[in-house]
Amino acid sequence: MIESPCINICEMDETSGWCRGCLRTLDEIAFWSVLDDDDKRAVKTELDQRRLQVAQNPGAGQAGSAAA
Repeated sequence: MIESPCINICEMDETSGWCRGCLRTLDEIAFWSVLDDDDKRAVKTELDQRRLQVAQNPGAGQAGSAAA
């Protein structure tokens, strides 16, 4: 069983469309419970890429970041 990446920081960033805590989209969050393990692994791989993107550009995908 693959655990949810949720870390109980549930706030969506309007610019990126990612959750501030787990970096998933609303669709990824909503469908998590019905995804098979392969699809969950694919989402987790995508989350790894998003974490790298955020690390390279602090503030990207994070709620409250200035987009001006």
